[in-house]
Amino acid sequence: MRIVGLFGLLVATAFGQIPSPQVELANLREDMRVLSQRVGELNLRVEQLERDNAALQRKSDAGAQAYATVVQLNDALAATNLALKNAVASAKAETLQQVAAQMEKLAQQTNAAIDSLAKGMATRPSVVPSFSEDYPKEGIRYTVQKGETLAQIAKKNGAKMQDVINANKIVDPTRLQAGQTLFIPIPGAK
Repeated sequence: MRIVGLFGLLVATAFGQIPSPQVELANLREDMRVLSQRVGELNLRVEQLERDNAALQRKSDAGAQAYATVVQLNDALAATNLALKNAVASAKAETLQQVAAQMEKLAQQTNAAIDSLAKGMATRPSVVPSFSEDYPKEGIRYTVQKGETLAQIAKKNGAKMQDVINANKIVDPTRLQAGQTLFIPIPGAK
């Protein structure tokens, strides 16, 4: 695990600057890359030990003084391999715990943000449209036909669309219904 990454996360958290999930994911990927590199280095060291063991074996076979028996070397190699496997498993477990903790933290932050938005939406006052009384008071009654729009009706009757909206207090001009009766204000109509 990178100390700089942890220190940076602690400093960012202390100052209220939580890194984005992309930054955290990039940091975790970098940590995994470093761990993979370390495993590769340990594998190289194990291979070197095996070569050293083979060299010692050759010297022993050639009549040189035996420094270690083959059984001792195999036991040492087995112990090294076990230690390596345990270190890799421990590093993986630690990384997974950190990822789980970060995901839990992000989930809590997301839920808090959603709750905040929901509360904000609940406390917003509803918009009440206002209608002007400044339109001609004379006009005609008109029954909406299927497929007609307010703009078409106003144009067909020589009226202003806004006057029709104000006279009938229409909140949503796109929601006319066939059979609906409207007052169409037209100057000079009887």
